Amino acid sequence: MSVSGKRVAQFGLGIVSLGVLLTSLLPIQSASAAQITARSLTLQAGASDGGSKPGGNVNHLFAFTTATTASIGSIQFQYCTTASGTCTLPTGLVTTSATMGTQSGATGFTIVSTTNGAPYITRSAASITTGTALSYQLLGVTNPTTTNQTFFVRITTFTSTNATTGSTDTGTVTASTATQIVLTGIMPESLIFCTGATISTTGGIPDCTTATAGAVNFNQLFSPTDTATATSQMAASTNATTGYVITVNGPTLTSGGNTIAAMSSAATGTRGTSQFGMNLKANTTATSTVAVGTEVAPAANGTTLKGQATAGYNTVDTFKFTSGDTVANSANGGAGPTNAQIYTASYIVNVQGSQPAGTYVSTLTYICTPTF
Repeated sequence: MSVSGKRVAQFGLGIVSLGVLLTSLLPIQSASAAQITARSLTLQAGASDGGSKPGGNVNHLFAFTTATTASIGSIQFQYCTTASGTCTLPTGLVTTSATMGTQSGATGFTIVSTTNGAPYITRSAASITTGTALSYQLLGVTNPTTTNQTFFVRITTFTSTNATTGSTDTGTVTASTATQIVLTGIMPESLIFCTGATISTTGGIPDCTTATAGAVNFNQLFSPTDTATATSQMAASTNATTGYVITVNGPTLTSGGNTIAAMSSAATGTRGTSQFGMNLKANTTATSTVAVGTEVAPAANGTTLKGQATAGYNTVDTFKFTSGDTVANSANGGAGPTNAQIYTASYIVNVQGSQPAGTYVSTLTYICTPTF
């Protein structure tokens, strides 16, 4: 190479070196939006579907905090299968029917949902300061149809009103569809019924496990000058469509071949007369010394509690006994199902002075029949 050629080459290298030097000294121009913080996407239940139901028509609530003070005219929500890179629309996702729900932090936005998977909200651009907590609810979004699928939404704020230019803040949130857990249980036809000398409540509810034995003694010896009394209890509940009826079955009081006459029609007790009767009321004058019995408890309210004493056995101080009679039913407010209630059966005995001595016994059977 000639001397002149060497000089040209050296001059060329100098230019290249100078170009590299100038490039290193010039500032690099780059555009990057600031990262929004405290960002989240909550999948909320729609009119009938749970928030994370695959393919469910639900509501999406976005919340985030701005990182830049800027005049914001639109905010876009871009749904993707990945957090970054090429955006692929999640299978089955539909946002074109979305409408604007609640909004806070900066309001006045309306929704533009013409592009599926990339709805945005818009308003006349106005300043939003850094650190402002924002939330926006999109109603009527159809979730991706793939079960247990994670999807991402890229949120970007723009100075423009059509989500095209002037991005300021950005951030990605994620959510997932989820398999719905379907719980199935069966409530069978139900009748809870028990009898005993006494029945108590547990937690305020009649409890048949507390029923005591059915051996009941009268409060005193039989006498023509005073009325002997006794009580027993029974509890019932059912979900039968037309409720239940309770009948009393058995003989009158008997000792060998001797009996005490059953009260075949409802009447008050009369001392000195042969009488055996009962009712399901709180009696006040059945004897000269004590009241006997109590009202059904809890009291009937005609809706969830329907148990009541029936005719012949539902009048205070009036008694009756006929085997096979219906003494109670769940028809208060109309026959139907009822929660548990406790009935107290009150028994009275009056005798004549000539009543033969002996131990008088009656074995009574109460039968509760539900109709489904």
